[in-house]
Formats: sequence, C-alpha cells, structure tokens
Amino acid sequence: MLVERRGHTVVVTLNRPEARNAVNMALAAAAGDAFDAAENDPDVRVIVITGSGTAAFSAGADLKAIGRGEPILPPGREAWGLAGFSRRVFSKPTIAAVNGVALGGGMEIALAADFIVAADTARFGLPEVKRGLIAAAGGAFRILDQVPRKVGLEMLLTGEPIDASRALELNLVNRVVPGDRLLDEALALAEKVAANAPLAVQASKRIALGIRDGVPDGDEKRWQLSAEETARNSASADAKEGVLAFAEKRPPVWQGR
Repeated sequence: MLVERRGHTVVVTLNRPEARNAVNMALAAAAGDAFDAAENDPDVRVIVITGSGTAAFSAGADLKAIGRGEPILPPGREAWGLAGFSRRVFSKPTIAAVNGVALGGGMEIALAADFIVAADTARFGLPEVKRGLIAAAGGAFRILDQVPRKVGLEMLLTGEPIDASRALELNLVNRVVPGDRLLDEALALAEKVAANAPLAVQASKRIALGIRDGVPDGDEKRWQLSAEETARNSASADAKEGVLAFAEKRPPVWQGR
C-alpha cells in the first residue's frame, strides 16, 4: 500500500502488482486505514485511488485467497466494503485513476468513486457470473446507475468487459488519456476540485447524491438485497465450482444448484 500527499489531495495506490492488485485482507486493511486517515484529515479535500504498475487497476477480490477460505474484508471493518472503499460514503470527492484492467471488484471500486479518469489501455468488466459469483460490492446496482440500463445488464449478465473508448462513449468515465499521463490528469482534476471552498464542495456532493446521515437515498435497501442474494448464491454448488475452477485454471461445470 502506497500513500502520497499532493497538496490537498491524497493518492492511495493499491500495491500488489504481482497479483494484478487483487484485494486480500492485508491490502484491504491497509487501504481502509489510509482512506480513514484521509477522510478525517480536514486538510485533505480530494482522495485519488489507483493501482500499482500499468497492467491492472485491480483484478478485484483475491479469488485464490477466497478459495483458501480467507476473508477479504477485515473483521470489524466490513461496513467499509472492498478495499475499505467500495461501500464507504466519503464526504470528500473521490477519483479513481484506472491504470489498466478494472475487473470484478476492481470495477466495483471504480464505480464507487465520484470520478473516473482512465488510461487508454483500461478495461472495465464485471465477470463474476463467469465464476458463479455475484457483483456484491455494489456493482450489481451501480452499473445500472452509471450506464444505460440495457448496456449495464449486458455487462452484468454476460460478464464481458469493455475498453476505455467504449467506457468514454457510455459516459462511464470522465476522460481517457495515455497511460503515462494518467496520474497527472487525475491530479489536475483533483486540483480543480480542491481549489474550491471545501465545505461547499462537500455539501454539493451530498445534495447531488442524496446523502443524508452518511447514506445515499435508497442505498440501504439495495445493499440489503445484495447481501441476501449473495448469501444464497454463496451456498450454491455453482459458486464453489466457479472459484475452484478458477484456481485450477479450467472451465467450470455448472449444475444450476
């Protein structure tokens, strides 16, 4: 985990490039602490999240760790969501600087951000159904908020990814830039936001997103439904088969039960 301060902006880098920045419990705990510190620092006005290297923003939850029975969410911090980010409602604006593939939970982290700046090599996808899983870190409902309904359903139910140019066409991302300019572009956007009155910015975000008492309108019911469906699906034979097949690098054999 890397944390860097740039003026009024904090840059948090998911730093497991050998695992395509997949999130295990250790990374989630470190990231959660970094985001917590930034959220509670009155001098921080914008939070940027990115991934280490050029290949991946994040491949999402570490399926190999899940296959070993290891928890991904640190005990006592489950309410923060994947990487300490996907379920947390920040008072400060957040920017995802997507430097490569953002798949599964990686895309869900990006969907949770207020802005997305993408490298031209970025790819976005929710492939959970290909593994017998559900996009339970907010992706199953956020994708339909951020792209046209039928396109969102196609991404969710086929598990097929889209590239950066398609993401820009769909207004899923704010801008696409060459990879070597990604962080500079994200920081330039952060500086434009941070130059404004911080309390007015935060109030404007709350109004725009319908945030009252730290919760956006309607989110509690959607998270509850997501949790209920995930619990049912996780007990299925197909969910176990999907993770096992991924670990064994073979096609899954679905049973529909």
